[in-house]
Amino acid sequence: MRVIAILATYNEERFIAGCLEHLFRQGVEAYLIDNCSTDQTIGIASQYLDQGLVGIETFPRAGVFSWRPILERKEQLAATLDADWFLQVDPDEIRLPPRSDLALAQALAQVDSQGYNAVNFLEFTFIPTQEAPDHDHPNFQLTMRWYYPFLPTFPHRLNAWKRQPGPVELTWSGGHQVRFPGLRMSPESFRMRHYLFLSVPHAIRKYVERRYNPREMETGWHHSRVKLRSEMIKLPTQAELRPYLSDDQLDTSNPRPQHYLFDEAWAVQEARG
Repeated sequence: MRVIAILATYNEERFIAGCLEHLFRQGVEAYLIDNCSTDQTIGIASQYLDQGLVGIETFPRAGVFSWRPILERKEQLAATLDADWFLQVDPDEIRLPPRSDLALAQALAQVDSQGYNAVNFLEFTFIPTQEAPDHDHPNFQLTMRWYYPFLPTFPHRLNAWKRQPGPVELTWSGGHQVRFPGLRMSPESFRMRHYLFLSVPHAIRKYVERRYNPREMETGWHHSRVKLRSEMIKLPTQAELRPYLSDDQLDTSNPRPQHYLFDEAWAVQEARG
């Protein structure tokens, strides 16, 4: 069974190699849409062409981050790429099977054999702490080992799906949930490690300095990111988070409905109405 992850990137030189290599170890190939990166993202990713990366394309940016047309392009690719299953993946995510004795592709094959055609992922968000604030280096997965479970709604990341005879929809949910007729979600969720940011300066570059499409903002997208300011970024202590022991021991209890990074930005927005 062939599985392809569809990724979109913009200045993801810190994440792209680790994300791709993990997918390949899990039996998953990848297709990359690059949104005009100005760093080394394309140069790094190009090294993996024909070694699991099946293609790279450049998507125009026009000076702002526009997520809707990228998701629409992903919907098109899900209808044209030759694969049995697809995943909508971001470069700062490490997608995992429900148990470490299976590779991700094997776990999806089991889901398929059981008659299901979509899979949800439970998110575990890894962030820097006051005690260890800087992980902006290639080995961040080895050093940034404190996390919290994140679940604003369920299902939150229903974005692995079996190839469909007709169109699938990702745009309606901002890419978090796929939608198509006859969707049958597996009762067992898979897992995902999400490395939201690696240091305060990295968070500022990734979120505060980014310009968002005004039309998407009018529809409610990017709301907490737009409100974020550098002075709002406060790192939690390690006592507020959970230590990472292994993928099989990721703790789903008492998940947070809002990310630490955007808590204050969210509060500012709510106060202003």
